[in-house]
Amino acid sequence: MSAPGYPSPQQPPYPMPQPSPYGGAPYSGPPGGYGDPGQAPPVGFQMGYQPQPGQPVMYQPGPANPMPYQSPMANPEFGAGNMGQGPMATGSPAVPMSVAVGVPPGLEYLTQIDQILVHQKVELLEAFIGFETNNKYEIKNSMGQKIYNAKEKNDCCTRNCCGSLRSFDMKIKDNTDREVIRLVRPFRCASCWCPCCLQELEVQAPPGTTIGYVVQDWHPCLPKFSILGPSRETILKLDGPCCACNCCGDINFELKGKDGDAPIGRISKQWSGLLKEAFTDADNFGIQFPLDMDVKVKAVLLGACFLIDFMFFEKVNDEKQRNTVFS
Repeated sequence: MSAPGYPSPQQPPYPMPQPSPYGGAPYSGPPGGYGDPGQAPPVGFQMGYQPQPGQPVMYQPGPANPMPYQSPMANPEFGAGNMGQGPMATGSPAVPMSVAVGVPPGLEYLTQIDQILVHQKVELLEAFIGFETNNKYEIKNSMGQKIYNAKEKNDCCTRNCCGSLRSFDMKIKDNTDREVIRLVRPFRCASCWCPCCLQELEVQAPPGTTIGYVVQDWHPCLPKFSILGPSRETILKLDGPCCACNCCGDINFELKGKDGDAPIGRISKQWSGLLKEAFTDADNFGIQFPLDMDVKVKAVLLGACFLIDFMFFEKVNDEKQRNTVFS
């Protein structure tokens, strides 16, 4: 008897592999390795990341450095008495991914864009009966992807009695429902002949840390504002038109340097259509600024957009609201 696993001498030998008549390998099988790099991808295949317009931006990254490569010999062997000691432990520990210096948490995405769109949501209760509700906004990038949500926090009496002059706290949250910016507006009366009661808005990022102010400058006719830093130093100027009303066109507030020189950006009240403009106070805004502008100043400009909305474009239903409340 032959040893297990070996053929018996009486058995015929195994057949030898026959060459393929097509000149290939003796045995047919699936081709190995990767496909031909020169071959075109199938129809419908999308190369790279394809963002969908209108979808929220769930990942808002900031600048980060990749982790350095470490040789496997730099780590201590298993069972070593003291970690990080001895001749084998010469490598440095893993360095965590760095974040942008000086950028408040949640505002990293603003470092990558030079334009913001602000869309106010239409409230049906406010549109039909004139009962003022808390304003809600969607903040989007130029592709229409939602990056932040903003909601006014106020009480019913203040909203319907004070109208567009009301004080408020506005919370701006990212798509993970984390509050990243808070806007605080104190109550001020509206009179161009009273310089001591000019409008003002405080911008905090993160909430509790003031990064700037938006302050109205006195002028008898023109809407003018100053963008201030946390120490109330003047950084930029914002100049509006003499008549802040539009008819089938946009209204532009030009952003200039602190000396009032050439414009470097703007805040635009966009025309929303005849029906929406006539029967609601839901407005659309666009904010343009230099890409390399300080991210904190970009956040203050976002606050300036909301202050402009309340001062000049929230007055559509004020008289109707007062008649509803006091009738």
